[in-house]
Amino acid sequence: MAIREPARVTAVLGPTNTGKTHLAIERLCAHSSGIMGFPLRLLAREVYDRVVAIKGPNEIGLITGEEKIMPPGARWILSTVESMPLDRDVAFVAIDESQLGADPERGHIFTDRILNSRGREETMILGSDSLKPLVRSLVPEAEIISRPRFSSLEYAGSKKLTRLPPKSAIIGFSADEVYAAAELLRRTHGGAAVVMGALSPGTRNAQVALYQSGEVDYIVATDAIGMGLNLDIGHICFAGLTKFDGKRRRRLTVAELAQIAGRAGRHHRNGTFGTASGFGPVPELTPDEIERIENHRFRPLDHLFWRNTDLDLSNPTALLASLSDLPDKPGLRLSPRAVDEEVLDLLVSHPSIAARRWNEADMSRLWSACRVPDFMKRGAEFHAGFVARLWDHLGKGNCTIPTQWIATELARLDSVQGDIDTLSTRIAAARSWAFIAHQADWVDDPPHWAARTQDLEAKLSDALHKKLTERFVDRRARLLRARDGELALNVRVTVNDEEVALNGEAIGKLAGFEFRPDPAANHAEHKALVAAAEDKLRPELAHRAAQLAAAKNGEFSLTVDDKGQALICWHDAPVARLSKGRSLLDPMVILLPSLRLLTASDREKVLRRVSQWLRSRIDQKMGRLRWLSHAARSPDHPPAIRAILAALADGLGHCDREKLADAVQDLLPAQRHWLRTAGVTIGPLDLYIEALLKPGVASMSLLLRCVADGRPVLTPPMAGLGIIDKPSAQLAEAARITGYRTFGDQMIRIDLVNRIALDLHKQRSGSDHFLPDAKLATSMGIGVATMNRVLRSLGFRPINTQPGQWRWRGLNRPKIDTRPINPSFAVLASLKKA
Repeated sequence: MAIREPARVTAVLGPTNTGKTHLAIERLCAHSSGIMGFPLRLLAREVYDRVVAIKGPNEIGLITGEEKIMPPGARWILSTVESMPLDRDVAFVAIDESQLGADPERGHIFTDRILNSRGREETMILGSDSLKPLVRSLVPEAEIISRPRFSSLEYAGSKKLTRLPPKSAIIGFSADEVYAAAELLRRTHGGAAVVMGALSPGTRNAQVALYQSGEVDYIVATDAIGMGLNLDIGHICFAGLTKFDGKRRRRLTVAELAQIAGRAGRHHRNGTFGTASGFGPVPELTPDEIERIENHRFRPLDHLFWRNTDLDLSNPTALLASLSDLPDKPGLRLSPRAVDEEVLDLLVSHPSIAARRWNEADMSRLWSACRVPDFMKRGAEFHAGFVARLWDHLGKGNCTIPTQWIATELARLDSVQGDIDTLSTRIAAARSWAFIAHQADWVDDPPHWAARTQDLEAKLSDALHKKLTERFVDRRARLLRARDGELALNVRVTVNDEEVALNGEAIGKLAGFEFRPDPAANHAEHKALVAAAEDKLRPELAHRAAQLAAAKNGEFSLTVDDKGQALICWHDAPVARLSKGRSLLDPMVILLPSLRLLTASDREKVLRRVSQWLRSRIDQKMGRLRWLSHAARSPDHPPAIRAILAALADGLGHCDREKLADAVQDLLPAQRHWLRTAGVTIGPLDLYIEALLKPGVASMSLLLRCVADGRPVLTPPMAGLGIIDKPSAQLAEAARITGYRTFGDQMIRIDLVNRIALDLHKQRSGSDHFLPDAKLATSMGIGVATMNRVLRSLGFRPINTQPGQWRWRGLNRPKIDTRPINPSFAVLASLKKA
């Protein structure tokens, strides 16, 4: 029979970046089976992924409080130290970051694993050099191997956060410090990833990936970063040097500072550390601390915390007493009361516990309930209330937690609404239920609830990662060198409809040919965004120029901007403006500055097509006016007709008859007939072409008149409006140009004035007096005073002896009398009052 050689115990000690963990993974994979314990669930998961890549998923298990992956044939297990399966016979065991045995809160667990967890063939204790004397005394059989750091670590002094080099980690010791630093980096450098112990592993993974992928150049973290996270960090910057350890605020020890600072540098690349200035009070490291961190000289640990594991489970009081047993070895110190012990002490007086008759199985179950981690970090009293509710179910009946309670609690937590702190609180509660779901005899259908809680934590973690990224990462600013306006390297600009994006981040809109930066951009970003557009959008602009050159007429429109400038638009985006040209119907077309990036050839194509469309648009709307201009110069027409046509052309289709009195009087009957056939109406006050008074044509007339006069385009009267009450000076001017006459405080379109005149002449009988029909005025919205002025301008005069009666006197009298009129138009006055 072969004699088995004694199991080898090795303590691999040294500072960070010595390859200790990598060595242990190699030894783990070299054995037929093994367990490796880590201080963080995040680290256990990271190494699990690495070992799965080597051995395959069917051979590897992962056990943490809230997650369990155990294929039936798993031979290698990665675990948190608390969850290490102590009853498995494996060839290899490793405990990472063993110096945490000196931690007051969790140290007793690490100490127990150092003293009692052994591999059948090999055990590795990994940790800091400061652990060496305690390993010698507590594990005398261990072979101690010291490993030097692969790279040097140097003090770089104090730096402003805004001046930190890329690949820097900023360390804060409270959520407020972390958030403030991350916000400052977002404004100045495009953002930072955030890693805190309170974040779920899923969120921390996502934030670390954000940093590792290069999406951000900085990571802001608490001291959780010191626990073995393998990150590509060149510089560690301390935003503070004190922390609250659960009982008091204290300065970090040199060993703690070194554990964090040691994350700078990767493999053989050197790292630096320092402090932050320009960010509250400047923390200062002493020369002695700097020298000891640089040279990895730390005071050896003189004790590890220990707690009895040979527990008396006869009753709660006896259990508490056994937890207080003192260690019997030098170098061990009784652990301060942990949360589980405090919870048990608080529950001893609970009625359902104090009156119970205990057996070992029930006590073991109660102790397991007390050891549910306080993920919420609300203190022993709050956590004891939660554990008491658990025990109300675990300690009676079928000893399982009701499905309805779990379902209700998970449904309450299943919301991604809320801020960062709210989501963090929900994740902590979800982790509590995940831990409970992995206790095989606590719930019905454990696999179902384990999957439900895992899915919920993943969902909440994704939401929290999104919230952190939205708050602390500005991807657009990251892509732009805002200081000098230059575009960062390897930037890809895309255009989707109107949205312009840099590497997927929206930076503004491309409306036609005009790039409009995001209005939320600051001044420096605005400059960089415009530079990005000019540098990267030329191919897109050339493509759009080709599309415009081949565009159909329906794709263009004519509009007026808020400054009164007449613009030609393509797909509602301005591309050119109108300026005074050779004549009113031939304005000049000038391309807008937004097209300056086009080549000369493309600009010429655009200008030619836009000019073609404008001419066709003017011909479509103003064809009758263009005909008037040509006919007024034709020698085929007699002088009287040419004079009338010229006046109508100059007046945009209408003209005061009094100015053409001689020409109208000289017209022969056949000439009058020709003018009527040509669409000219000879009214008592005005000559006009009704087609040119229509709203669409009149608006075009007004626009062309203003452009020809070199002034801002006036707003035309509302379409279909025949009467304007109390117009402003600008509206009155626009109405006059488009064919309105003024009568006191109202303006009436001239074709309506002519209609009133025809109606009045139908009502009168020769030269006898008559009473005008009041319905004529009220149907048009004409007031009494205005109607009186219209009557006078048309040649009617009131009969003073017969109120309301009028008589035709002819147009050889003054056209308009603006003197106040005695309201003797009794019928209209009484109707108005009604």
